[in-house]
Amino acid sequence: METNKEKAKAIVDKAKTKIEKAKKTVRSKVAAAKSPLAPHKLMLLITVVPRSKAEFYLDLLQAFEVNMQLEVSAFGTARKGFGLLESDLEKQALFSVIREDNLPQAVAALEDKFATIRGGKGIACAIPFTSMIGVVAYQFLSNKQ
Repeated sequence: METNKEKAKAIVDKAKTKIEKAKKTVRSKVAAAKSPLAPHKLMLLITVVPRSKAEFYLDLLQAFEVNMQLEVSAFGTARKGFGLLESDLEKQALFSVIREDNLPQAVAALEDKFATIRGGKGIACAIPFTSMIGVVAYQFLSNKQ
C-alpha cells in the first residue's frame, strides 16, 4: 500500500510534468510570435530599357519569381542634336515586385544582358517596401501562396 507521502509525491510529479509541458507550449508560442510575419522582404525593381527590348527584359525578370510587373512607356531626356535617333529616345520603364532574396541574381542577370545584348542597354534600381496591407496580396507578390 502506498503511504500518504508516496501519493503526495506522485501528485507533485504529475503537476511538475504538466507544468513543464505548459512551459514548452508557451516557449513555442513565444518563438512563433517572434518570427516575422513576412519572412521575405519585397523590393520594387525599376528597370528602364529600350522599347524594342522591353518584352525580352520582362521575360527575363519573370524567371526570378516576379508575379507582378508594370510596363510604362517613357522617353529619354537627351536631345536629338547629339546624334541620337528617335528610336534611341523611346524607352520602357518596367516596375517589378521581387523578393529581396531573388534580387541579387536578377540584378546580375540584368547587368549581364545590358553588357551583351546589342541595343539592349538599360538601367535598374531597387527600392524596398516598408509596409504592406493584406496577407493574401503579400503571399501573391512574394510567391508564397
